[in-house]
Amino acid sequence: MHQFPPSHRRKESPPMHIGLIGLGKMGFNMRERLRQGGVEVTGLDRNPDVTDVASVDELIAALPTPRIIWVMVPSGDITDSVISELGEKLNQGDLIIDGGNSRFTEDQKHAAALAEKGIRFADCGVSGGVWGLQNGYGLMAGGAAEDIELALPIFDALRPEGDRADSFVHVGGVGAGHYAKMVHNGIEYGLMQAYAEGYELLAAKDIVTDLPGTFRAWQKGTVVRSWLLDLMVKALDEDPGLASIDDYVEDSGEGRWTVEEAIANAVPAPAITAALFARFASREDTSPAMKMVSALRHQFGGHATRPAS
Repeated sequence: MHQFPPSHRRKESPPMHIGLIGLGKMGFNMRERLRQGGVEVTGLDRNPDVTDVASVDELIAALPTPRIIWVMVPSGDITDSVISELGEKLNQGDLIIDGGNSRFTEDQKHAAALAEKGIRFADCGVSGGVWGLQNGYGLMAGGAAEDIELALPIFDALRPEGDRADSFVHVGGVGAGHYAKMVHNGIEYGLMQAYAEGYELLAAKDIVTDLPGTFRAWQKGTVVRSWLLDLMVKALDEDPGLASIDDYVEDSGEGRWTVEEAIANAVPAPAITAALFARFASREDTSPAMKMVSALRHQFGGHATRPAS
């Protein structure tokens, strides 16, 4: 196993200047956290109000070599387009890190195409949502050890203070970071569904007269305490009956991919699979539980909710 330099605090990281493409909610917050951590960042976005440069060419010209460019755009065609353009314009030895929610198989395609030009590639699953600027991000990286080591100051600036192993892992080769993030999100599906079903059961019983207080009392000392539970309490504080939220719940892909991987590897995953199917069911029937799932997704990730109909 590769041994990285000892874990250290962000302020001890050597100076670094990187490019960041994609300044949506998460990318914008990541740029700010990186800058607070001593990493110089030049950002590029289609939104002229937040971008630092006007084009990929300007971004590349602003960076020292070997360049490191972090891509934080929606998975799929947009990621493909950005990485393809970078592949045509970067030099040998430059490094691209895909920090979005790409499927791990796409990472392997990108890495193979870029390797033909001598351009390095790594992937990183990022967890923390809209709270990452304040709290730091959990990071799961995939790629060659020397590429991950080159980017350590970036990871150290993004993660929470404390031991690196508590919030950062080099999972393995290219694609491993996004594979770990996919499974992470699959687990998240199951956890949210369990909390939401408990919420609906409590709400259905007339002898329960303090529903928000029940969840609040679980926040310390119980075996089900978690950050998701904290966000559940916050959602109920903001809207005690979830009256403003529709029960339609989107899925962003990772849950489906997790179930597909479970099938491909003959690994039973009934809780995650049931949670995914519950989201499909939410698009057909009225469900207090799915209102809570929608509220939780909004709390941790800023995902849009549908107004109650």
